[in-house]
Amino acid sequence: MTDEERHRATEQQRHRATEQQRHRATEQQHNRAAESKRRAVGRPAGGAKSSGGHSQSLVRGLNILEMLAATPDGLALSDVAEDVGLAPSTTHRLLQALFQQGFITQDVESGLWKIDVKTFRIGNSFLEARDFVATARPFLRRLTASSGETANLGIRDDGMVVYLAQSESKQMMRMITRLGSRAPLHASGVGKALLAWMPPQEFEQIVAGRVLEGETPNTLTDVGTLRDQLVEIRRQGYAVDREEHAIGLNCVAATLHDESGLPLAAISVSGPVARIDDSRLPELAALVAETAREITAKIGGKTPTEPPA
Repeated sequence: MTDEERHRATEQQRHRATEQQRHRATEQQHNRAAESKRRAVGRPAGGAKSSGGHSQSLVRGLNILEMLAATPDGLALSDVAEDVGLAPSTTHRLLQALFQQGFITQDVESGLWKIDVKTFRIGNSFLEARDFVATARPFLRRLTASSGETANLGIRDDGMVVYLAQSESKQMMRMITRLGSRAPLHASGVGKALLAWMPPQEFEQIVAGRVLEGETPNTLTDVGTLRDQLVEIRRQGYAVDREEHAIGLNCVAATLHDESGLPLAAISVSGPVARIDDSRLPELAALVAETAREITAKIGGKTPTEPPA
C-alpha cells in the first residue's frame, strides 16, 4: 500500500469515528428530550411552582367560601382576612375572584360579603341528587351483621311511619316488616325517634285532636307521658320500643338528620324480647346511635346538640 493509500484509509477511519460520535450525541439528546417529556406528562403549564400556587389559591378561596356559607349575615373584609390568616389585600383579591364567578356578593350598604345564588345552586344540586335510602343500605347490612337482628329504615308520613328499607336477620325467630308497611309514630321506635327531633309546633300539629291508640297494652297513649319520653330520647340519643308496637318484639332506633338538623328518617334494630332484653339495650343503643350519626354525615346532614326550636 502506498503512502497516499494509507493516508486515505486513515482519513476514512477518522471520518467514520466522527460520524459515530455525532450519532451517539444526537441519540443521547433525543433520549434526554423523551425522558423530560415523559416526566412532564400530566403537569400543568408553568411548572410545579405555578401549580402549587394555583392549588393554594383554590384552597384559600374554598376556605373563604365555606366560612361565608356558615355566616348567613355576612362578614367584613377584615373579619374574613383574620379568620383565614391572610393579608387584607390577598383576601380582597380572592373575594373579588369569587365575586366575579358569581359565588359571593357584597352588600352595597354594609360592605359585608355573603354567599350568592350560584353557591346555593351547587348545594341544592347535591341535595336533589342525594338518595339517603341507597346510602343507608350498606349501613343497615352492617347493623344486621353486628347485632344479628333485623335493621330497618323508615320515614314519617303524617302521623305514621313508612318503612322503606330493611336488612333481614338470619335468625329463625326474627322481625320482618314488609316494605311500604306503616306503624303509628307514637307506637314505634322509629316513630318516636322522628317525633323527638321535630320542632314543637310540628309535634303539636300531629297530636292535636288525634287519639293515640294503643297497639298493645304497653303503647304510650297519653300525650304528656309521650312528651316526657321524647325529652329523654333527645337526651340519650336513641328511642326504645318495648313491646309497644307488637308483643314479644323490642326495638332500638335513632334519627337521621338533614342539613338543617331536622329529622329526615330513622333507623332501628328489632328482634324478639328473648334476644333484645334490657341487659342488651345499652350495647344496641350505642351501635344504632353511632350508625345514625355516620349516615347523617354521609348524606351531608347535621346531628343537632340542641332540641328543635
